[in-house]
Amino acid sequence: MPLPKAPTKRASRLESNAFETTLTVSKPDTSRKSAAAAKPAPALAAPPAPVARQKSPPSAPSAPSKATSPTLATKQVEAVQTTFAPSAVQAARTQAPKPAKPSTRKASAKPANGEATKLFVLDTNVLMHDPMCLFRFEEHDIYLPMITLEEMDGHKKGMTEVARNVRQVSRELDNLAGGLKSSGVEEMAKGLPLDHTGHREAGGKLFFQTELIDTPLPAGLPQGKADNQILAVVQALKLKNPGREVVLVSKDINMRIKARALGLPTEDYRNDKTLEDSDLLYTGVQALPADFWERHGKTMESWQQGGLTFYRISGPLVPSLLVNELVYLEAPGAAPLYAKVLEITGKTAVLRTLKDYGNQKHSVWGVTARNREQNFALNLLMDPDCDFVTLTGTAGTGKTLMTLAAGLSQVLDERRYSEIIVTRVTVPVGEDIGFLPGTEEEKMSPWMGALDDNLEVLARGDSAAGEWGRAATNDLVRSKIKIKSLNFMRGRTFLNKFVIIDEAQNLTPKQMKTLITRAGPGTKIVCLGNLAQIDTPYLTEGSSGLTFAVDRFKGWAHSGHVTLARGERSRLADFASEVL
Repeated sequence: MPLPKAPTKRASRLESNAFETTLTVSKPDTSRKSAAAAKPAPALAAPPAPVARQKSPPSAPSAPSKATSPTLATKQVEAVQTTFAPSAVQAARTQAPKPAKPSTRKASAKPANGEATKLFVLDTNVLMHDPMCLFRFEEHDIYLPMITLEEMDGHKKGMTEVARNVRQVSRELDNLAGGLKSSGVEEMAKGLPLDHTGHREAGGKLFFQTELIDTPLPAGLPQGKADNQILAVVQALKLKNPGREVVLVSKDINMRIKARALGLPTEDYRNDKTLEDSDLLYTGVQALPADFWERHGKTMESWQQGGLTFYRISGPLVPSLLVNELVYLEAPGAAPLYAKVLEITGKTAVLRTLKDYGNQKHSVWGVTARNREQNFALNLLMDPDCDFVTLTGTAGTGKTLMTLAAGLSQVLDERRYSEIIVTRVTVPVGEDIGFLPGTEEEKMSPWMGALDDNLEVLARGDSAAGEWGRAATNDLVRSKIKIKSLNFMRGRTFLNKFVIIDEAQNLTPKQMKTLITRAGPGTKIVCLGNLAQIDTPYLTEGSSGLTFAVDRFKGWAHSGHVTLARGERSRLADFASEVL
């Protein structure tokens, strides 16, 4: 007998047609033909009653006589009735778990923890700072006051970074509004889905101010100022939505202070920050534990190649390592270990010892390392496999001097690169002195005082050549160094160049991306900066382009980073860095 069809749902009620199966009786045995003729077997042509709908269990079949024996079909019917008895079906219902319904919650609905979504009111400076901020609030909704759009309209002209961001925001808003079926105010008041243009990470809606809001502010605040009108909108939304959290997002500190004074929730825009705390920035250097040899010596493999020693280790230290990270072990009475993580494969890592640039025999263009971090930096700068190097540190740690010496050594001595290109952001520390005359390099020369100072130090070491020899060397060095402005980098491609980006802490992440993507085949880019000396407005240590590059490039096989900790300029500069 074929079995009935399996149920389509777990623990669901069986239909009556599941039992409507014709049972066929096999041909009876000839030896028992007479006994079967005396008392015929019960008819099995009709299907049994659907026991799944019965309220009481069926009565047991009558026992066959001694002359007769139950056929195979009779046993199958009894098995079916026993298997699908109401008690068994009821037990299956109670024991089987209920099927889980598929989740229909959208990204814009309430979160799983039960908290309602927030309504963020954006200040104009947030849109000017990050044109993609509309899509970085996850499942929460966004509200744009009309005065915000009015302020954006006043900043859309020009070639500045702010004007470009405003025009990009306007295009994004136009694309979002293009999804409306009609141009009615009622449909716009319902909100525009932020994921309409393909940004799936944004699950909320965008609301425009579609009606006049007249909420009186304290008498001390003028009603005509744009910031005060935005505060009035936030206060009105808070009164209109008492069960929902309305938050003002602004980059203006004074705006946030006024909002807190009025009792309005406010926050800074933090999505532009790579790190909340600069102390969490990747240093590129890790100290090995004191018991490193005891814990990893048993399974360690070592070999020598090209005058350098390689170690293959496996142990608890491997998960904490990154490719191109510099490690060291200094123990009293033992030879120090300075190595670089060459590769990580599964649970094993390969370390390669470093070249000692602190020795005068290995000096780079007359420059030797004075401390451990400078030795690490010179190893990265002289490594042809390391295409991108970032050096951070306080003033006087030797960032520019070491980079320039490494560049000259690889351009003039090793002929690895064709020339050195130096650029930096032209952000003044104090008041601007106005326009500068001359060509591009002549205009950039006042900004490159640090380059001139370091070239003077590098050329001073060759005292045996005489005055004419030093002058010829300076001319040769100057011919291999090109000073370029950051404003003309768009569309360029550098081939076999040694590019130095000085004062990189004043770059925005977008500017940093523009510069790094200029690199062609055989080009090495070195970024130098001090995160404690940021002169660009609206940039902090967490949102600087240098911080952005260090965090994104860590662990890449062709990049390296070192944080220089010790100043070597002079005892006066070191003391001033500590106490001032």
